[in-house]
Amino acid sequence: MNNNLGRILIVEDDAKDVELTLMALEDYKLTNDVVVTRDGQEALDYLYCRGQFHTRPGENPAVILLDLKLPKVDGLEVLKQIRSDERLKMTPVVVLTSSREEEGHGEKLQTRGERLRGKAG
Repeated sequence: MNNNLGRILIVEDDAKDVELTLMALEDYKLTNDVVVTRDGQEALDYLYCRGQFHTRPGENPAVILLDLKLPKVDGLEVLKQIRSDERLKMTPVVVLTSSREEEGHGEKLQTRGERLRGKAG
């Protein structure tokens, strides 16, 4: 894939949702490189070039697709850290969650000026 367009970071612990997301990106013929992290801690490690990602180039992703319900560090905490970091705060974040979770998180996100987009299912 062509990394000149910027990477897409997918933060999702459900393998089926990752597969569906990758299929959708392929259907739209996006040629961005895609990085998948499986929990909030791994996503933060990627964003801050820590742990297994310590040697990656330090550029920000073009966009982050972020699930809210994640192991280790939840998606709201990941979003909070992204938005409080001068280097990351302008990175577009698409928040993904199931409709059952929207009610609990919608108000929290709206007070932050974020938009909530539900996953089918």
